[in-house]
Amino acid sequence: MEKEKSRKATTGWKATVAIAMANYIEAGAIIAAASSLTLWQTYLNFDSVGVGLLSALSANALGAAVGALLGGYITDKFGRKIVFNYDLIVYMFGILLIMLSVNFPMLLIGTVITGISVGVAVPVSWTYIAEEAPSKQRASRVGAAQLAWSIGPMITFFLAVLLEPLGLLGSRLIFFHLLVIAFITWYLRRDLPESKIWAEDNEKKQLEVKTAKLQKSSVKDLFALKVNRQAIFLLIGIYLFWNLTAGAMGYFMPYIYENVGGLSNGQANLLQAFLWMLTVLTTYFGFMKLADKISQRFLFGLGAVMGVTAWLILTFMPMNWASLVIFVVLWGSSAGIGAQAFYALWTSELFITRYRASAQGLMYFIVRSGIAVWSFILPVLMDKLSFTVAGVVMIIFLIIHLIIGIALTPATRGKTLEQIEEERYG
Repeated sequence: MEKEKSRKATTGWKATVAIAMANYIEAGAIIAAASSLTLWQTYLNFDSVGVGLLSALSANALGAAVGALLGGYITDKFGRKIVFNYDLIVYMFGILLIMLSVNFPMLLIGTVITGISVGVAVPVSWTYIAEEAPSKQRASRVGAAQLAWSIGPMITFFLAVLLEPLGLLGSRLIFFHLLVIAFITWYLRRDLPESKIWAEDNEKKQLEVKTAKLQKSSVKDLFALKVNRQAIFLLIGIYLFWNLTAGAMGYFMPYIYENVGGLSNGQANLLQAFLWMLTVLTTYFGFMKLADKISQRFLFGLGAVMGVTAWLILTFMPMNWASLVIFVVLWGSSAGIGAQAFYALWTSELFITRYRASAQGLMYFIVRSGIAVWSFILPVLMDKLSFTVAGVVMIIFLIIHLIIGIALTPATRGKTLEQIEEERYG
């Protein structure tokens, strides 16, 4: 009995790390696919349409979009813990299919299953961490998930470089390492308690049902209430337009390095590994250490300006080692204090408990659906027109997200979720 009680006390930073670890394998799945895209294309002999299809239905796009919509609903309806118990089992099955693929349908089905499981986990991860975090450490705790999200690609790209001599076998081994870490993460997360905030709100909701005083809080409120419409405009504005660039980069950047810059697969993966290493460093020393203490508008704006500058250099300068290194330094550093981290923080702060995860799931669905469409168009756009044209479009996306984020940064730093809810909803 005593052992059972102690097992249920997984809280604080230990719980945060257990949740954040899933971000490692989720982002790792995207990068494992991206770093081996040309290898799979050669092995299975599919064309650019197949490349676009894999990208559009992956954990980077529509697969994750559908999963997030489903995961947000389940998380708010049945609790945060139920997703922790089952989602990674589905993820492991998808990864296993990809790892053992011998034909395109098998690779595609594995990609879709993995993508859906990644999407299911996203809203619950950010929601749970924010709900359990102390108000003065919320950005730091949410940043831990972003840190893991960055470490996953960094290690995956380094593994891709080390295993390059093995060709496709090296890619299969990378997916195997994700399978092993997913199992370890699933095992560690079994003992997480239910979110206290959700449990209290659910208790209150059940009482309201019994006394016939329940005021329904549904996803319709997202569009019926002005505060929600403002939050949606901010969050989709920064995350969609940033992700139309970053999401395409996550999947296609090695492809661009190889087909536009003339780099080898190993060189492309090494560049991306260093890019993500910089993201890891700025996530920790920038977002996690500073976002609870200094102006979030300044921090967001700094990252956004660096991102725009990086893409101006990549688009209009010759793609040589000098311009590529400058690009990697600027973009890698900007991503750690950029839209992904602030979206994860603000989307957990700006909606009430009753539909916090559902709101995240809906917005994530919209964002990833947009990436799915763009990911399908991008290879064709680069092929038919040029990379420069695609780059200009990317820059426009980034400028839009910069303006929206700086103009609408919310004043939530240091406040409890209950305080924020009271101020916004009364």
